[in-house]
Amino acid sequence: MIRKSNRERRPDRLSTYFYQERRVLAGITLTGILYNAGLTAGPYFEGQLTLCLMAVLAGEKSGIDMIKLGGVYLIVILIVQGARCLKRFGVRRFANDTARSMRRVLYRNLVYQNPAVLSADEAGSLMTKAISDVDACAEGMRKFTTEVFDTGVVMIAYLGMLMAYDLRLTLLACVFAPLAALLAQKLKHPITRSAAAYKNSVSQLNTMTLDRVSNALTYRVFGCENQRDQALGDQLAVVEKNAVVSSAWENAMQPLYNIIAMAGVVFVLLRGVQNVSDTGWAAWDLAAFTTYLNCFSRLALKSSHAAKLFNAVQKAKVSWQRIQPQLQPVKIPDSTLPPTAGPAELKVEDLSFAYPHQPPLFEHVSFQVHAGQIIGITGPLACGKSTLGRLLLGELPYTGSLRINGLEIAQLNSAQISHLVGYLGHAPQLLSDTIEENIQLGEDLDCAPWLKLTALKEEVVAMPEGLKTQIGAQGTRLSGGQQARLALARTLARPRPVWVLDDPFSAVDPATEDEILRNLRVLGKDRIILLISHRLTHFAQFDQVLWLENGTARIADPATMMAENPAYARLVKTQQKKAGDDDEK
Repeated sequence: MIRKSNRERRPDRLSTYFYQERRVLAGITLTGILYNAGLTAGPYFEGQLTLCLMAVLAGEKSGIDMIKLGGVYLIVILIVQGARCLKRFGVRRFANDTARSMRRVLYRNLVYQNPAVLSADEAGSLMTKAISDVDACAEGMRKFTTEVFDTGVVMIAYLGMLMAYDLRLTLLACVFAPLAALLAQKLKHPITRSAAAYKNSVSQLNTMTLDRVSNALTYRVFGCENQRDQALGDQLAVVEKNAVVSSAWENAMQPLYNIIAMAGVVFVLLRGVQNVSDTGWAAWDLAAFTTYLNCFSRLALKSSHAAKLFNAVQKAKVSWQRIQPQLQPVKIPDSTLPPTAGPAELKVEDLSFAYPHQPPLFEHVSFQVHAGQIIGITGPLACGKSTLGRLLLGELPYTGSLRINGLEIAQLNSAQISHLVGYLGHAPQLLSDTIEENIQLGEDLDCAPWLKLTALKEEVVAMPEGLKTQIGAQGTRLSGGQQARLALARTLARPRPVWVLDDPFSAVDPATEDEILRNLRVLGKDRIILLISHRLTHFAQFDQVLWLENGTARIADPATMMAENPAYARLVKTQQKKAGDDDEK
């Protein structure tokens, strides 16, 4: 879990993630200093071992002295490498915790983000941000944390050791190291551009892949499969090209950084020989020369790594800039509702709605519904039936008034509306999971009553795995009618004052529809059910019928609607005649 602190209120700041892992970073600091400062023991002991070996060969010391010195060196190495192990573990934990924290914030914000804000990003881009960009950011922070010690601390230790041996030679030999860092700074812009191009091409590839999978049947029917596959192949080639370019800018410069940083070795060799022969700036023996040369080589390599780190941080910065807008603090909607009294009531007054830059879909709609009533909503194609249902979810702006139990929908947030309205869309989404999980959604619910209510219980019992049956992606292992009834069971399992059911019986046979409607009448005795459909077979059993056409709305009981609305009556008779013809066949 993310630790609570004031700094966590700003997940769009990198400092937040460093602060929340401050205890881990404190451990990394202690072990990192011990490890990297201890690295200077290597050149020192190697020089002393060289000097001891020469003394042994000259008969001035014995082999026991050599063994003792080597034993001390071994103990020091074990301590240093133990500190390194702990540091690396801490750094990896820091990176993993940071990636997890970023993902948690990102996923939460995407769920509660305004759909209009997210509409600018395609699905593939969001996938890349949620997976690839978060990993890149965490990896960049890991490298930075690692190199602060593996490069920064050890460079200070090496530099201090070199200055202790010969200050003037150190200043002369190390003049080339900053040139490598300067070159890395100059390459900042091409590295950033190439990294951004790679990320964008990956996002486009993800979007195209999702489109190819989601619309596979459409492309097959219209013979566009080869065309789409070719487009995918072309985009994959672009991704590969951009990956090579991005990697080249980041990694191919490392040998050049090494050469620049190591150029000072020429001065070390020239002046070092003079120091050993007592004609230089300092008096050295062979051990001092060996130690200094070894120490300088390591310092030069570390300085070149610092240049590479700068490039890696620039690459990670691209990913951070991509995900930072989605990490902006998002207020989670308050789900508490003001107290309401009495049974369910829906009151619509002077309701109007129009899509942007379009004429009104409907205007001045007014009606009132009480608990226990089932209202059938119908009309010609594109008359606004489904849109009216979506207005009850607060997804679209409207004018007029739309109240449930006295609460204006426009003044409530999505979490509060979810306690008032149960909704089943005409294209319900099912989880790629079991039948049980599709109804429970993680809650402890008894599925049996809801399966029975939707006439699905016997079919589920007959399945080999029963409630544990995997239904496949979007319920592909179920028939169309089973998919519709499973989605209906999930909706009804969560009682709400108002249920909006958009075409719930489009794939259900008439006998099953009869059974479900009888159950709904009993279940909804203290609720309101708005049933949107173009199938009017059972509308005569409803309490009211709402007819939408040409921007206007009429509401009446079924008998009155048949008598006074020729368009509705004609549609009902047409469907009755077709149903009779089907029965004769």
